[in-house]
Parts: sequence; structure tokens; C-alpha cells
Amino acid sequence: MPKKHKKDKFRMTVCGEFFPEIYPAFRSSKLSRGGEAPFETEMRLFCACMRWAFNRLLEGVSRDEIKKLGQEIFGLNSRYVDDARLKAQGVLDSRKELLELEIEETENKLGRARRKLGRAMRKLAKAEEKGAALDIVEKLRLVVKGRNNRVASLEKKLAELEVHRENGTIPKVVFGGRKLWEKVCRGRAAREEWRAARKNRLYSRGDETKGGNPNIKVSFDGQDFRLAVSISHLSEQTGTDKLGRPKMSRAPRVEGRLWLPEKHRELVRIWLAMRLPYAVELVRTLDGRYLVHLTFDLGEAPEPDFSKGCLALDTNPDGVALCNVGVSGQPEPWPKGFSVPHPSNLGKYEGEFQVITYPNGFLYIRVPDLAYASGFRRSYLIGVLAKVVVDVAFFLGKPVVLENLDFGKEHLDTNKKFNRMASNFPFAKMVEAVCRRAVKEGVPFKLVPARHTSTIGRWKYMERYAVPVHCAAALSIGRRAMGFKERVTKELRHLVAQIKQNLTQKVDPYTPREGRGMTRRVGAILKHLDGKLPLHNGLTRQQQMQFYSVWHDFKELALALR
Repeated sequence: MPKKHKKDKFRMTVCGEFFPEIYPAFRSSKLSRGGEAPFETEMRLFCACMRWAFNRLLEGVSRDEIKKLGQEIFGLNSRYVDDARLKAQGVLDSRKELLELEIEETENKLGRARRKLGRAMRKLAKAEEKGAALDIVEKLRLVVKGRNNRVASLEKKLAELEVHRENGTIPKVVFGGRKLWEKVCRGRAAREEWRAARKNRLYSRGDETKGGNPNIKVSFDGQDFRLAVSISHLSEQTGTDKLGRPKMSRAPRVEGRLWLPEKHRELVRIWLAMRLPYAVELVRTLDGRYLVHLTFDLGEAPEPDFSKGCLALDTNPDGVALCNVGVSGQPEPWPKGFSVPHPSNLGKYEGEFQVITYPNGFLYIRVPDLAYASGFRRSYLIGVLAKVVVDVAFFLGKPVVLENLDFGKEHLDTNKKFNRMASNFPFAKMVEAVCRRAVKEGVPFKLVPARHTSTIGRWKYMERYAVPVHCAAALSIGRRAMGFKERVTKELRHLVAQIKQNLTQKVDPYTPREGRGMTRRVGAILKHLDGKLPLHNGLTRQQQMQFYSVWHDFKELALALR
């Protein structure tokens, strides 16, 4: 299932690199190991505290008790310990949510695997009954064996997941990365690499009352950004307060230069000047570099106002289709002086970014490399697309409307072609990029269900406006967001009647035509439509969007006639 986009959960992360220059002059004889630097010790203690807090949360230990015991065991200050508990709580919550999702996906996969097994067994029985060739029978037996093994594997996995759900537990969590640990078990990665991944992070959340972030502080000296990291395990107790709590000396800091991308430097300077909170996570790579992730809370997204219409977006593996929807729910032409802003050179070849304009406010932005580019290249192209879409919406003064497709893992099965397409389809990244860009630019947006939008666009708007089906689907997406119902028009009823008439006409036996099986399928679909068409226009919008509504039969009809 796609991740839900909550309007109060939008954040922006800026990636940079930290170059330490000033280190503490001493080390802890109690907490340091070997010749590791105090900065590395702080990271190791934080990661160990996070794993310890995770186990305590499984045991039901309270937050106050974790903070108190964590300071005694690991020597970190209370804020670092609470941040470690917060990270551990996030891991626990995500595993609980994923458990329900994995059970649902496994049940769907098991149902499909059982149906495939049944078909394979019937084919095998029929071949044996007819006395087919030995090699054909052996091949069918091998297919049955393989599908039996898949059913058994999925049944075992489902039983294990259901036991976790009944007992209120979660599957085992591997800190440091399960994939990396599996590589270590197979001898494809060194154990030291996995151990390094378990002690290479330090995280500190922001605090508005402290003017930003008290443990990992970012500053600007007029020319460069600076970063100061508190090494809390080196602070010492100097006494106790009135409540009996220990008083600690000021923790020494590791200070140095912070490099940030040029395009984000102005935003970070403004954020620091306003003394707004920001979260910081430091990650140490295997080659000794320190990567910095600064996270800023962007606040709530503005509510969309459809008084002027909207800019509807249909997402595809090779680009996006846009439709300028007016307040009446119909497309309206692009205003005078409109042009699609895009980079003049994306770095590879002319035609990598193609803008195909159609009359009446439709256009298609095609990026051929998007379907097969590498990860970093694809992320860059998605960012370019998101910027273009949001800039167009900003120019029009309209909100952006996107579809909320579901390409979850439950759809992945033994169909290699679909698995490859669904896995490579960067829909989630595209939606996330457009939404985040819209929040940063102050452009409202709305996500709507994508069910039957392509079918509605094909049957109702594709021929009317002479546009591709993706542009027609964008129009139906925009109309859905604005609350319009999709009625079955007279033209569509006439088309269905024409299809019925064509099926009953006698044709020349030497003229190519559909097979009997296909004709029977079309006839069955038309029979279903006879009972649904008179009722459709009187249904509510939600009823019209149901899976087995009239548009489901129109989709099957389109597939049968193509």
C-alpha cells in the first residue's frame, strides 16, 4: 500500500558533509574502546542505547525508566537517551504496521498461488488422461511440484506472521540491516562491515525552546556553516540539585565545517536566523566520512481551493500527463504567454525532456530515461519533473491534483514482466517529490483514488478532445478531485448499442473476425451493462467509483475489443 501523506507530517531533509576540525583533548577510560576517537565512541554508545531501548520497549518499560537507566548504563545525557528511545519506538511502530501489511500481501499471494496450482494440476490430469507425450507430462509434473513448493512456502510464512499477530509480537529485527547480515552469512560481505553499520549513527531531534538543536548545533559564521556535536559521555558529575538529580559539567564538543549544497544554503540560513527547530542525524561511512542529514518540519500543507479549477496530473512510467481543468470541470486552454519551464540541457542528449502540447489545455511531458535510468539519475529526473509540475501550477494559480495508485508488493507474483514494471515504476517517488515541492512552494495539492480514471478517460474524453488516454485520464482525475460525478452519456450508450448490433450482424465467413470465445466474453460484458447502465447516473459519486461499478465492465469491454 502506498504511504499515506499526512498534511501535518511534511518534512524536508538537506544532505551535507561534516569535516571535524576540533576534538576533545581526552578520552573516557571507562567507555572508550581501544584507539577509537571520542566522536566514534559517542556514536557507538548511541546505537547501543537504541538497541537496548528497543528491547526495553518490548518488555513494556516506561519512558522515564528508560531515560534513567540509559544514562547510568551508557553515560549519555538524558536528551541523547530519549532520542535513542524515540528511534527505537519508530522501529517498533513501523514493524507493527508492516506486520498487518505483510499478512495481507501474503494472503493475496497465497490465493493466487493456489489458483495457479489448481490450473496446473488440471492440465496434468488432462494430459495423463489423453496419453500425452512423456516429456510433456514430465514438464507438467515439474510445474506442479514448483507451484506446490510455493504454496507450502507461503503457508508457512503466513502461519508465522499470524502467530506474531495473535501473540502481540513482531518478527525479529536485525539492526545493521537484514540484507547486509544475509550477505555476511553467505560470505559475500565482511562481518566488520556489518558491525560498523551497527555503530555509525548519532541522532538529535530539534527543540523549539532551545533555539534549534541543543546537542548537535548548526551555525553560520558569515561565510561557512559550522557544526558542533556534544560528546556527552565525557561530561562529569559535579554535584546534585535540590531534587537529588546529578549535576553534570558542560560536555566537550567536536566542531568543524559543514558543507551544504548551494541550492539549500539560503533556506538553512533563514531557518537558523528564525531559531526554528531542526533534527540532525550523523552517519559515518566505511571510508571515514561523516554524512549529515538536516531535517526541517515544513508544517501543514494549505487546503486546496478549486474556485479557479485545478492542474490534474496522471503519472506514467515514462513521464506525466497534465490537464488544465477549469472551474466547470472541463479543460480550458493554456493562458497566453504560457511555456513549460524546464532545464535546457539535462546532460545527455537532445529530446531527453519532451513536451508534447495538445489543444484545449492538455500536454504530456515525456522523459524516456525515467523508465530505465539508474537510481541517482532517476531521482534527479523525478526532481526535475516535480519542479516543472509545481511551477506550472504556481503560474496558473491552481492546486495540483494527483492520483493515489497502489503498486504494493501484494501484486508482485511470478509474472516477471509485471514485477519488473511495477518495481521500476517510480510512482511513490514521483508523488512524494511533487507533494514536497508543492509544500515548499506553498502550492496546495490533493490526492484522489485512481480507480477507473484511465477507463473513464478512454471512453468519455479521449476521442472528444483528440488526446492520448493518459491526458484524458488526467482530466477525469481533476474532475474527481473537484467533486464531479462521471455520468454515462448518450454517446456512450449509443456506442454500446452499436457494439451489440455489430455482434448480431452476419458477416462473410471468409472475413477475419473475433473468435467465438472472445465474442462470448463481449456478450457477457454487455449483459452486465444492461443491468447497470439504467442505474449508474442516479448513484452517488462513491458508488460510481466502486470496483464492480459500470466502469469495471467498460474496462473489460475495452480489453476485449482492442
